[in-house]
Amino acid sequence: MKIFVPGRVCLFGEHSDWAGGHRRVNSKIEKGYTLLAGTDQGLYAEVRPHPTALVLTSTTPQGEQAGPCEIAMEPAALLEEARRGGFWSYVAGVAYQVRTHYHVQGLEIDNYHTDLPMKKGLSSSAAVCVLAARAFNRVYDLKLTTRGEMELAYQGEITTPSRCGRMDQGCAFGNRPILMTYDGDRVEVEELRVPEDLYLVLVDLGGKKDTMEILARLNRAYPFADNEVERGIQRLLGPMNRDIVHRAVRKLETADARGLGALMREAQEAFDRYAVPACPTELTAPRLHRVLGLEKLAPHIWGGKGVGSQGDGTAQLLARSAAGQQAVIEIVGRELGMSCLPLTLRAGQKVRKAVIPAAGFGTRLFPASKATKKELFPVVDRDGIAKPVILLLVEEALGAGMEEVIIVVQKEDLPEFRSFFGEQITIENYNKLPPHFQEYARSILEMGRRVKFALQTAQEGFGHAVYAAREEVGDEPFLLMLGDHLYRSNREESCARQLVDAYNGHGASVLGLRRTAERHLGNFGVATGVWIEPERLLGVSEFAEKPTVEYARGKLRVPGLPDGEYLTVFGQYVIKPKLFELLEENIRNNVRERGEFQLTSALDRLRREDGFLGLMIDGQRYDIGVPEYYLDTLASYSRP
Repeated sequence: MKIFVPGRVCLFGEHSDWAGGHRRVNSKIEKGYTLLAGTDQGLYAEVRPHPTALVLTSTTPQGEQAGPCEIAMEPAALLEEARRGGFWSYVAGVAYQVRTHYHVQGLEIDNYHTDLPMKKGLSSSAAVCVLAARAFNRVYDLKLTTRGEMELAYQGEITTPSRCGRMDQGCAFGNRPILMTYDGDRVEVEELRVPEDLYLVLVDLGGKKDTMEILARLNRAYPFADNEVERGIQRLLGPMNRDIVHRAVRKLETADARGLGALMREAQEAFDRYAVPACPTELTAPRLHRVLGLEKLAPHIWGGKGVGSQGDGTAQLLARSAAGQQAVIEIVGRELGMSCLPLTLRAGQKVRKAVIPAAGFGTRLFPASKATKKELFPVVDRDGIAKPVILLLVEEALGAGMEEVIIVVQKEDLPEFRSFFGEQITIENYNKLPPHFQEYARSILEMGRRVKFALQTAQEGFGHAVYAAREEVGDEPFLLMLGDHLYRSNREESCARQLVDAYNGHGASVLGLRRTAERHLGNFGVATGVWIEPERLLGVSEFAEKPTVEYARGKLRVPGLPDGEYLTVFGQYVIKPKLFELLEENIRNNVRERGEFQLTSALDRLRREDGFLGLMIDGQRYDIGVPEYYLDTLASYSRP
């Protein structure tokens, strides 16, 4: 299993993580707020289980190899290594925490490539700790959320001599920006979305600074300020920081690069005014201000500021464009001889395509399914029009903002589907239609222009059918809708739109969920996990396909649900394209369940490797794949 963990850069809010922690003693101190983002550079590793030991190898940014280092997977040995300090200590510290709280064996971690600069304010040590926490989580399926991995990494790092802040492990959330809030010992994380790419440059100032001295001087202002300088520090890291960070969040979410650059300049001016007097020898930062004041950069940047503990460590500059980003790197290198790293905050990929598998035989609806595909069975909509099921699904997908709908069919069924969406009825029959049906006939052809087809050459399971759409989907997230279900929202936004909005808001694969009584579990996939938003958004910790009641009672209960109720799959998903890699691996290695290539096991692995959310859908699901359910759908789907 391969894992990548980036470094992290603090865009705004340096020092406020530990400052907000002092609310444990002085509740009048303002909460801390930091706006963070992962770097484009990081640690690359391959991990696998080991029966008895922690076996570590590493490659530095210079390409030098270290290790292997082997540590017995025993608490005393791990703690001893953790307390020594150094690269191996971070992994050992996390392993010690894992071994203390979980029953696991050992782990092999081969950090085969590193392009993250060390000791440059980018939290390289935290990246190592997150790497270790994520490796244990995925290899042993500890069912930790990203937040859980972050907390485990933090506990592991403070087991070592490192005195990291709570924000350092924010790199666990990857390249997307996050807002972290610190209230004493409590930390909250809000993931943010960037609607347009933003281009930053991180400049290695090549100077020297004493971070411990900076922290010691600033800490004198806490938990109670005794003089004007200390009161200024509390204002800087408290209400002033709160105001700047929250304005920065709004600028970020609206892609207001100009405004974000102005806030960087404002934040730096405030830091220079209030923080430098507390530690002038370390924070005066002539190299930093030389970069920020370089006139040749002005046409290419919106603004800039220091990074991390500040001083002459690292600067960040917000470029006006991708070309400006490259120009900044060249100018800084040529004029100042300083090295740079590009950091691009990328807009999340838009969900543009939907996949609808319609290649099944319809065994339970035989012999009607011999006459026509079950996806072409008629259902009366609320508008009084009798529509085939597939048309209702296409309408929902397009209504949710999809630009293409890919229907997976068998080769022999392709002409029937293609004819429906691509051919007009005969002119004689068209003229018999009333005007509103003539208009609707034209709209079907208009919809048909956005319908494509993928062929499933053999009926080898739901996962195999989804994989058949890989070439048409490409490297994009996609909406997946079951071909033998219909959906009806209780709100203005359709069920599919609810899911797409959840994906856009969180950037993680998400499936629809609904409450289901225990007696029906044998018909559905079931999910369990931990609530992120009570009774609305779930961090999924396990998928189970049609579990027994005994297994569900022991493993699949969800906090807050009454006895006898579980969360089952609604029939719609938004999934990252990594799913295709996992399905391909199952197909290549002939990994079957009940004789077929299923989707659920691939989803569960995607959950382990990338995370998965579950959204409670405000709506109903209608099954047309079983005669009695189809009859119920006919009776109830058209009701207001």
